[in-house]
Amino acid sequence: MNKKICSILLLAGTVMHYGQIVLNAPPTANTEVSDPQSIRLLPGFNFNSNSGTFRGYLGTSGNSGNNPYVPVVVDPSTNIANTENYIYTRQYLAPTTTSNASLPQIQGIQFFDGLGRPKQNVSIKSTPGGKDLVTVIPYDGFGRQVDSWLPVPMASQNGNIQSGVESTATAYYQSNGINDSFPFTHKNLENSPLDRVLNVKNPGADWQNKPVNFGYDANTVADGVRKFTTTTTWVEGATKSVLGENWLYSDGQLYKNTVTDEDGNKTIEFKNGQGQIIMVKKEDGSSTYYVYNEYDQLAFVVPPLASIRGDIVANTTKHDELCYQYRYDGRGRLVEKKLPGKGWEYMVYDKQDRLVASQDANLKAKGQWLYTKYDQFGRVAITGISTGSSRVTEQSLADLQGSNFVTRLSTPLFNRQGMDVYYGNPEGTYPKSPAWVTLLSLNYYDSYPGYGFSPAFPSSIQGVPTLTATPSSDGRSTNGLPLVSLVKNIEDDNWSKNYTYYDQKGRAIGGYSINHLGGYTKTESLLKFSGKPEYVLTSHKRTQNDAEINIKESFEYDHQERVVRHWHQVNGANKELLAENIYNDLGQLQAKNVGNTTGSPLQSVNYQYNIRGWMTKINEPGNLLNKLFAYELRYNNPNSQYSGTARYNGNISQAAWITQNDAVLRNYSYQYDGLNRLTEGRLWDAMNLDRGEYTESLTYDLNGNMGTLKRKGRQFPGYTAPENRDDLVYEYAGNRLTKVNDISQNPSGYPLGGKAFGYDDNGNMTMQEDKGLTIAYNYLNLPQSILSPQGNTSYLYSADGTKVKKTSGSKVVDYLTGFQYENNTLQFFPTSEGYFDFVKNKYIYNYTDHLGNVRLSYMNNGSGVEIIEESNYYPFGVKHEGYNILTGNAAYQYKYNGKELQETGMYDYGARMYMPDLGRWGVVDPLAEKSRRWSTYNYAYNNPVRFIDPDGMQAEDKIKIFNNGDIKRTVDSNPYDTITNEDESKSIKIARTNVTDTNPTGDSQIGTINTIPLKVPGIDEAPGGEQFTFFQIQNYDAATQFFEFASLNTDVEFRQELFSFSDGGSTNMITTNGMKNLVFGISDIFEKDYTFSAGHNVGNSTKTEMSHSHPDENPFWPSGYNNHGKDSNPTFTPGLPWYDRKSANATNNYVFSKYLHNLNGGGYIKYNTEKATYTKTKK
Repeated sequence: MNKKICSILLLAGTVMHYGQIVLNAPPTANTEVSDPQSIRLLPGFNFNSNSGTFRGYLGTSGNSGNNPYVPVVVDPSTNIANTENYIYTRQYLAPTTTSNASLPQIQGIQFFDGLGRPKQNVSIKSTPGGKDLVTVIPYDGFGRQVDSWLPVPMASQNGNIQSGVESTATAYYQSNGINDSFPFTHKNLENSPLDRVLNVKNPGADWQNKPVNFGYDANTVADGVRKFTTTTTWVEGATKSVLGENWLYSDGQLYKNTVTDEDGNKTIEFKNGQGQIIMVKKEDGSSTYYVYNEYDQLAFVVPPLASIRGDIVANTTKHDELCYQYRYDGRGRLVEKKLPGKGWEYMVYDKQDRLVASQDANLKAKGQWLYTKYDQFGRVAITGISTGSSRVTEQSLADLQGSNFVTRLSTPLFNRQGMDVYYGNPEGTYPKSPAWVTLLSLNYYDSYPGYGFSPAFPSSIQGVPTLTATPSSDGRSTNGLPLVSLVKNIEDDNWSKNYTYYDQKGRAIGGYSINHLGGYTKTESLLKFSGKPEYVLTSHKRTQNDAEINIKESFEYDHQERVVRHWHQVNGANKELLAENIYNDLGQLQAKNVGNTTGSPLQSVNYQYNIRGWMTKINEPGNLLNKLFAYELRYNNPNSQYSGTARYNGNISQAAWITQNDAVLRNYSYQYDGLNRLTEGRLWDAMNLDRGEYTESLTYDLNGNMGTLKRKGRQFPGYTAPENRDDLVYEYAGNRLTKVNDISQNPSGYPLGGKAFGYDDNGNMTMQEDKGLTIAYNYLNLPQSILSPQGNTSYLYSADGTKVKKTSGSKVVDYLTGFQYENNTLQFFPTSEGYFDFVKNKYIYNYTDHLGNVRLSYMNNGSGVEIIEESNYYPFGVKHEGYNILTGNAAYQYKYNGKELQETGMYDYGARMYMPDLGRWGVVDPLAEKSRRWSTYNYAYNNPVRFIDPDGMQAEDKIKIFNNGDIKRTVDSNPYDTITNEDESKSIKIARTNVTDTNPTGDSQIGTINTIPLKVPGIDEAPGGEQFTFFQIQNYDAATQFFEFASLNTDVEFRQELFSFSDGGSTNMITTNGMKNLVFGISDIFEKDYTFSAGHNVGNSTKTEMSHSHPDENPFWPSGYNNHGKDSNPTFTPGLPWYDRKSANATNNYVFSKYLHNLNGGGYIKYNTEKATYTKTKK
């Protein structure tokens, strides 16, 4: 008998006050209703089916918060089959001195085949419901790993190896809402000893016919690669190169590597025999050239707009407007550079090759330099502004100093700008004290200076003893830790004073920041054994005379240390549930209950993902129910009704949304060119379809400067077409915008235009006559004052670039560590889900999209949920007008990308102000050299639908290193990496190389040998577990930075290996097994078969250096040597305790010890099979 099954999807019902689905009327047949929180059936609900069949399901919510600790009872000596080779690890989440299976812990096991290759990774009972998360690692007949499988949840075997993993994974991804039977990446390799990758098919059925293809060839004359040359002379202690040209490269002179992404966009890279990039050609034929001088130093970068000019060699004006130019001293140090549209910049170094002074064009006009002074350990101690002469003169003065470090004093030596300085030896460092003009910052380490304004030192914080400068019985102290940072305001001589306090493990548990007004913000954290906070207390005053505000944030975790509840409390009031997180079996956020209490949240927010791990939905736009906002992103599956084009390379094809304000489903369809630049964002809505309202259409020049921008407004009643809001035509000198003509002549958009733009020598826009703006900048290129016909605005910054005050007319806004005041009255402070309106004493919650845009704000008005503001945006950030009329809180102006809208209509991103009506910045990118093929003023690579610019410096990758060694990208962008620890309390930035649009991560590659792939280009969302994880990067200094940061901020061992190749190239691999006492390298796992991202093979390389870390005190010397450097056993005894000594197989071997770092201020232990010696650096 055939049965027709009807699911229920609510189309009729009542929207209740809180985040609970309620049915009190008949829903439409053939529909489905689901919610992870609850569904309530009230009188009036009934169901009718033509077939007489109704099916309902009740299941667990999947809320891991209801089961905070899944018991893990595994003993490898009794439970795990002894027929397998394995490495079993456990990470305790509670203190213990003995092996204890009943304590909270994270467990994992990695199985190996008979050849020592990993074949399966199991994160034991790691899912919210206690299943194993399993990843299989297969090999082809040649022993190569060509298939990379996604992890799959399976019923736990208590640590034993799982069978049928591939078939289970296929079934899981087919049936769990993803509906895809290709849960793996497949690589086709070249049939040669090089094993070069020919193409990669990413997970997903739709990607099997859309691979990333790689081509390897040699150039021909038909490629038209111009052969630029240089003539270099020695001028004022530096190279000076003159650009020349010798026609074209002949056949076979260059390597030609082609990458074609899933959408058919090509990037062709040409390299010479030394591995130097000569030219990169893009899909549209635009080319960027890299020109080296006779000493193989990069002398010029010729961007696309310059490379098409036949006169670029002779036209020095175009050099200055469009090209990057570099000069070096006799030691190969970069000492002079010129960026497009900026004046020359100069650098001075000491004998240790540390940058001690820099000068841009604006400082040069004033005869000033920015200087940096270091202590004896190379840590930044003092920064400031000095007077000085030419670079040559300043370099000669710096060369007179030998060790060139300041010494720490117990009493102040002198006072500058109202601040005592506890550092000595000013005459033995560059610059000498008479040249000091302005002190900008002071940093203290090791011990707290004796300032009269210092807060009382806490002997304990929340009952936990704090570290002191006096060593404890086991040698622990604040030695080597940053303790105090003093930062002066730029525009006046008031200071911000920041103190940090640590527990006995060297973890920051307290902070005390005295603001420039005399008030403070104090934080105290109680940390769990694992280092995650149980709660954080914050106390704040604007000034000493104000009442204190007290905030408590507390956190609950599941058995894998995932946050399941985040509570918030202000001044002792009732606790507010900010978020209750519900995770799926893959560790992805499945749902989030927001606001009020656990039983009655204001909103239950649901999330969906595709097989690539890309977010596809926030709630359900086609079935809004009681949700206030729903949002959908479509990539490869556009809705044909809205004229979309399928995208497979990570670009977004369509974005749809709906809100409770008007319940109209709206949809943007996006079009791109071959460089992934947005060419159109066209709005459709369910009622009017293709009326063309709120559409943006764009063209660009070869550098990515906008050529034209057409922006449609709303269609007014009685009209047959939408308002032609803007029809802009841009004019440039190089990358500098000089004029904007508005053909629309509609003053409701951009002003009528046609007037001049002005710039200073640093490329900062100082005049925008269209709007009557005149802007003055400080030495950080931040706007100090803006004169406007609508009212003048002035800003006050601290020397690190933090905005602390804004004055606009009669309104004065103070920005104090997140607390925002207006005319001395506290308005609000941020929370993880929005902000707390201090005036109304209300929590305000924000729905944000994938870009961080604030789309809808709501609150509990006492009787239910009230929407207070809705904001929808054109792709480049102008807010829609005409239908989302709620204005919300006038004091809270954080909107597009979550940035604050200024009175000028610009958004403040931190390092720069963004102009959404023009779709560009007004200031040169401080990190322009990381994206040299792009205009120095372009926003988000002209793809604002996919990328954001976090701080105005550059769209960037954010990489998080977890305590268990997992490395994950959390934001996909381009060529700069921000590295954070697990709780994001610490971070560093490192540079990448060989970045292209189709390979935005360049040589910075993250991977796992258990083959959990990158689910989004540049994003690794693999859940935690015992896996072999690697981070590859070509730049040695950046690799060392990453290695040391990972070593100091995790609980597992890391290894850094430097591989050199016969063609002169090299690369670095940082690896971890997620274990405390053992780490493998890439050659240990694959011997000679692994292929690096640059195409080289492990078997054809030489390992010239190997460093690994020791996270614990015992041992902190290489195993095989005792803690005094003396051989502990001259007989070469086999066994793990002597593993370091036995495996010293590189030219140089080092141990980097976290414990040694805390004791001695950092350093390495160099060793071989005979001896071990402490060294400061790896030199």
